[in-house]
Amino acid sequence: MNWQQVREQYPHKWVIAEAIKAHSEGNQWLVEQLTVVDTYIDVSKALNIYKQLHKQAPERDYLVVHTDKKHLKISERNWIGIRAAS
Repeated sequence: MNWQQVREQYPHKWVIAEAIKAHSEGNQWLVEQLTVVDTYIDVSKALNIYKQLHKQAPERDYLVVHTDKKHLKISERNWIGIRAAS
């Protein structure tokens, strides 16, 4: 599905989706095709399930987003890492 199809099928919901086809362009991550894993009314529940899914399969590209958002634009951030205090 593309983002417009997801918005039409699941209006006014939080969705957990998996990116099936995506690419980087500049500092944006552009998702061309995705599949909906589940839908939620409560963002807290969606985020908890997202954490579980990510822990089980960190190599997969899951995202949590609300279908009221017209365009699916995701900024990429490069994480350098966490440094422990010595």
